[in-house]
Amino acid sequence: MSSGADYHDCEENDLATLAFVDPLTGLGNQRRLRDRIVNLAAERADDPAPFTMGIANLDSFKPINDVFGQSAGNAILCQVAHRLRACLPDGASVVRLEGDEFAFLLPLVFEKKGAERIGRMFKEVLSAPYDLGDRNVRLSASFGFAVYPFAGETFAELMKSADTALYRSKRRGRGGITVYSEEIANEMKRATQIEQALRRAIIADDVEVHFQPIVDLSNERVLGFEALARWYDNELGTVPPAVFIPLAEERAFIEPLTELLLRKAARAALTWPKDIFLSFNLSSAQLMDPSTAFGILAIVDRVGFDPRRLELEITETAMMSDPETARGILEELRAAGARISLDDFGTGQSSLGRLRDFDFDKVKIDRAFVSEIAWNRPSEHIIRAILTMCEGLDLGVVAEGIEEADQSGKLVKLGCAQGQGYYYGRPMSAEQAYKLVCSGRGKREPDTLDA
Repeated sequence: MSSGADYHDCEENDLATLAFVDPLTGLGNQRRLRDRIVNLAAERADDPAPFTMGIANLDSFKPINDVFGQSAGNAILCQVAHRLRACLPDGASVVRLEGDEFAFLLPLVFEKKGAERIGRMFKEVLSAPYDLGDRNVRLSASFGFAVYPFAGETFAELMKSADTALYRSKRRGRGGITVYSEEIANEMKRATQIEQALRRAIIADDVEVHFQPIVDLSNERVLGFEALARWYDNELGTVPPAVFIPLAEERAFIEPLTELLLRKAARAALTWPKDIFLSFNLSSAQLMDPSTAFGILAIVDRVGFDPRRLELEITETAMMSDPETARGILEELRAAGARISLDDFGTGQSSLGRLRDFDFDKVKIDRAFVSEIAWNRPSEHIIRAILTMCEGLDLGVVAEGIEEADQSGKLVKLGCAQGQGYYYGRPMSAEQAYKLVCSGRGKREPDTLDA
């Protein structure tokens, strides 16, 4: 009887141990982390000496599973676990939370600078290539840290603070390191206020579209308009699109915002002459959603707008998160007659490769080069090279950010056919755009266009 009881007790102990272990990586899990934080906080309750916890999240991990399969993703997660465990400071521990998120407890890290130093070390370790047998892949990771007791005194509070810091790192791009602070908490509170107000504005149809002309540089005739989002809130004031559009992407309501903006833009464009096109921007989140092409085409179909008059602008950065899904979306849109334009050309890390791998109709030269073309020889040579290359590839070219006559003149001499910028017209309302195309098709009139 005793041997059976001993076996039963052993089995229960094994089950209890497994309840605290991640089966894939062999690391502890969230329950293990919570126990250790609760115990450490109890030890330091009388004299609350600080300690730090953090969360690491792999950037753009989803495409690994999509492209190479789940087994490849699992192999990478195991390698991440091995690397983190191997470089832990004294007394520290690491667990896997879920998916591609890992957390660590750093009992001997007491303040922000120490957390940032550890974060930089982890970041470097995780950026080395991962071996998948027949290939290597690279990934980056983002980090959020919370220091006890300043960022919270309970496990739940510390997790929330670290997650808030991680979210802020993600907002700022790949490989970010953020330590929670009151300033960050207020920043996130502000973002939530903007989110709630924007959701209400979308329902109320209160986000507006303005239009900036794209012109033939040789005669200043309007060829099309780029649709640009504009939003004014009674409490928040004017909120820049650079603030509210990324927020809509991050918090997963970019789809209703896009539908509202494209519907309004397409309805306005119906009043223009049929040879004038509408240019509309797609976000990075939309280029990771396989239903995007269907949604875009359904909107223009309901409005009655010819997709052959639609030009969709994307950035190279937006394509990089999930290139295969992006390729499928763009192919569907082009098959329906829409044209695809690569925005901010010249600033990406592998723009030439993207021109080879994707079918584009046009590139837009980034304003950083255009703004210096009149006096900076390297900028002039770069634009000259882009124009020569695009001519060989049978691609149209638009120069962005033209603000002065000498910039326009230099572009014309170099053979650039199209351009846009304040020199030809600031973003304007639908009514102003309609008047512009009806008044001689856009010959520049400084007194009216720059007003």
